[in-house]
Amino acid sequence: MGSGAVRTALVVAGRVANDVLSFVVFTLLDVVDVLLCFFYKLADYALEAQWKPCYCSSSPGGIISGSSKIFVLSMISSTKLHLEDISDTLYSRPSFLSEASKTVLDELRRRKLIRWRRSTPPSSVTAATTVTVNSTIIQMLQGKIGSKKSHPVRSWSDCPCDCCSPSGSRDVLFVHAECPKDGSMAEEDVLFIHGFISSSAFWTETVFPNFGDEARARYRLLAVDLLGFGKSPKPVDSLYTLREHVETIEKSVLECYNVKSFHLVAHSLGSLLALALAVKHPGAVKSLTILAPPYFPVPKGEQGTQYVLRRVAPRRVWPPITFGSSVICWYEHISRTVCLILCKHHRLWERVFKLATRNR
Repeated sequence: MGSGAVRTALVVAGRVANDVLSFVVFTLLDVVDVLLCFFYKLADYALEAQWKPCYCSSSPGGIISGSSKIFVLSMISSTKLHLEDISDTLYSRPSFLSEASKTVLDELRRRKLIRWRRSTPPSSVTAATTVTVNSTIIQMLQGKIGSKKSHPVRSWSDCPCDCCSPSGSRDVLFVHAECPKDGSMAEEDVLFIHGFISSSAFWTETVFPNFGDEARARYRLLAVDLLGFGKSPKPVDSLYTLREHVETIEKSVLECYNVKSFHLVAHSLGSLLALALAVKHPGAVKSLTILAPPYFPVPKGEQGTQYVLRRVAPRRVWPPITFGSSVICWYEHISRTVCLILCKHHRLWERVFKLATRNR
C-alpha cells in the first residue's frame, strides 16, 4: 500500500471518528440544553418572580402558521407596531439527533433503499402568504400597547457593573469621539462600526493610535458601541433586529453629533449595518469600507439562513473553533451558562489573565 493510500485511509478514518464523536457530544449537549432551560426558568422565577421567555422552542399557540418568511411585530411607539422580517435561526434550531436522523433518511431515499410517498401531490400545493410569530415575541409584546415605555431591570445572571449594564437610556449608544485637538471644526466625519463580540475598542485601540496629525486635524472620528455591546445599553426586551441597530446608530451618532455626511468603515457584523445605513442615507455616505463582510453564497433551492447557520456552525467537535461557534449558535442555555461563568465575573478573569501574562 502506497503512502497516498495510507494518507487517504487516515483522512477517511479521521472524518468517521469526527462524525461519530460529534454525534455523541452534540446529542448530549441537546439533553443538557433542555435541562438548563428548565433550570433557568425555575431560577428566573425564584429570583425575579417571573418566567423568562426563551427562543429554544415555540408553543403551538405562538405560531400563527408555518412559513419560510418570519416577521416580528416591533414597537414604534406606545400605540404603534412595526412589522419586520427576522432570521428564522433565532428559534428554528432542530436538535442534532433529529437533524442526523433526517440526513440518514434523505440519504436512504436518494439511494432508493426506502420508498417515500407524498401525502399530497406536488401539483395540489398552493403558495400562501403567511405570518409566523414566535411565542417569545408574543410574551414580549403583552401589555406594552398603550402602556408606558418599559425599563427592564437587570437579570440576576447579568454582570452588575455599570460598564456591562449602563443605567442610562436604552436608546442611546456609547460613542467614542475624537475631534481635532486644536479645537477647530473637522472637515469630514468618519463612523466606525465594529463586528460581533466586539466594541468600539476594536478601532480605538488598534486603528486610531496610528492616525497621523494631518488625519486627526481633518477628520472627526466616531466609533460606536452597538446595541448590546461594550458600554451601550443591553435591553432584555429587545430583539436586536437590523432596524433597531440602524435606528439607535442614527439617534446616537447622526443626530447627537449633527452628522450630515460621513464616511463609513465597518467590520464583520458591522458591515451589514453599514450597508443598511448606506441604503437608507445614500446621499449622506461619502465612502463605504467594509472588512470581512459575512457573505455566504447560497445554492439554489436552499433556505438561506439555515444553510449559512450550518456552514458557520456545522456542529463538529473538530476543529475547536468550529466546536465553539456551534455551541454558541445552537445552544441558547449552554451559551447563557458560559456567559454566567465568564461574563458576569469578567473582572476576576481579567485579574487572572493579568497575573498569568505578567500584566502584558
